[in-house]
Amino acid sequence: MPEGHTIHRAAQDQRPMLIGQPIAMSSPQGRFAAGARLLDSAIATGIEPIGKHILYHFDNGRSLHLHLGLAGKIYRSPKPVPPPRDVVRVRMESATHVVDITGPAICEILGVAELKAFRLRYGPDLLAEVPDPARAIEKIHASRSPIGTLLMNQKVISGIGNIYRTEILWLLGIHPLTRGCDLGTDILIRMWQKLRDLMLIGVRYDSIITNGDLPKAGQGVGERVHIYGKEVCPKCTGPIVVSRLNNRTLYHCAACQTR
Repeated sequence: MPEGHTIHRAAQDQRPMLIGQPIAMSSPQGRFAAGARLLDSAIATGIEPIGKHILYHFDNGRSLHLHLGLAGKIYRSPKPVPPPRDVVRVRMESATHVVDITGPAICEILGVAELKAFRLRYGPDLLAEVPDPARAIEKIHASRSPIGTLLMNQKVISGIGNIYRTEILWLLGIHPLTRGCDLGTDILIRMWQKLRDLMLIGVRYDSIITNGDLPKAGQGVGERVHIYGKEVCPKCTGPIVVSRLNNRTLYHCAACQTR
């Protein structure tokens, strides 16, 4: 499932393709035909990422809400393009580009009231233009759940997936089973800012890079991490412990991340 930086990068790339233009909206697959008719020919006014969700806003007061889930994909191409495949749930066509969406877990129309309710359901987005760490910190302080659980809870903070969770806890030396209520404000502010910095790098390179090894010109860009999916800790050379938490794989170093 894409983490928050991927959704922000997708929004950044699509804005010049769609914003300010009337959009021909269709559903070649047919499963979103009624929704597509409500947005067809409306002018795109904004593309807003919130955590792992992306919202396309239109001048008729409606928004297209997508959550890609595990299988969803966004394909974008300059015109001309071939006819859409029959697996395309949504095709958005501007004067210059075509954006195709396949396999989203959520694909729906939100009105003004529904959009407001949607925003209230989720925690603050790490990459929002106006950061709101206080709201996330308040929820963490109020919880006895492990920080490893809270970081993946999109109602606490929007956009974090398993890789960023693993990496930030190792970088700050925090055991993933430490209760949220046991973490001080100072360390949570550091966590927020470091996560934001790492995810901004992710947006820039369209890849998760947490170990500082930024690609040089001409190099391929791939995932570059400290301990996620690794067997040995790069700091103490001890073994990485692999366990399960809330049905997700958990990585930590027993020596560097003590409770």
